[in-house]
Amino acid sequence: MMGLILKKIIVLSCFIGLIGCTSSKSTYVAIPKVISKPPIGETAKAHIGDKLLTQAIYVDREALYVRSPFKFFNGYTLTKGYYLKTGKDRRGQYFQVENIIPNGGQVQKDEFSEPFTSVMLDKHNRLCVESGLNVKACSSEHDAIIETISMAIDNKLEQALIYSGKVGNKINISYRKTLDNMARIAFERGIEYDLSQSQRIGYGGALLEVIDATTPEITYRVIQNFNEE
Repeated sequence: MMGLILKKIIVLSCFIGLIGCTSSKSTYVAIPKVISKPPIGETAKAHIGDKLLTQAIYVDREALYVRSPFKFFNGYTLTKGYYLKTGKDRRGQYFQVENIIPNGGQVQKDEFSEPFTSVMLDKHNRLCVESGLNVKACSSEHDAIIETISMAIDNKLEQALIYSGKVGNKINISYRKTLDNMARIAFERGIEYDLSQSQRIGYGGALLEVIDATTPEITYRVIQNFNEE
């Protein structure tokens, strides 16, 4: 499964690349990993409708974070946000121009500027916007930094336990499995647990310890994650 996901990431990188997979501008590939939230042993709180535990496939991606809008002298402006890394070569590191993530930045231009092709940090750590024929505007007076962010993979499978409230000594939990970034519910089941019998609840390999529960809120600790699929 991980090999198939890696191939999908490579294909996605080719699709969103600025020049193509033959160029070093679009050679960056992130490695997928399974992540559960919250971590094992951590105490957490949730309200009705909140997820108690989620598990999905994520990738850690390097990204350029522009901390405040930055305007170049030739009419280009980088808005505040993240620009995903796509590759590098001897001239510097390249970042995605049109972002597809929350808090993604964008390149804006005035009506007299040429179409842009890439955003980069050159080998001198200057922030640049490159236009046609490799003409670029650069500045060292910027506050952009490179960070690593965790992002979900498209077409991912996510498992989740959702709090549905408490009646008497019994609490209700929903187990939900979704595909395609939560666009489609693949499976859902409601489960009732009697806390007078056990403070531990779970489903699909996941195990939680209930510390306190009321109708609107639950406090709990993760003991074990879902079985990986």
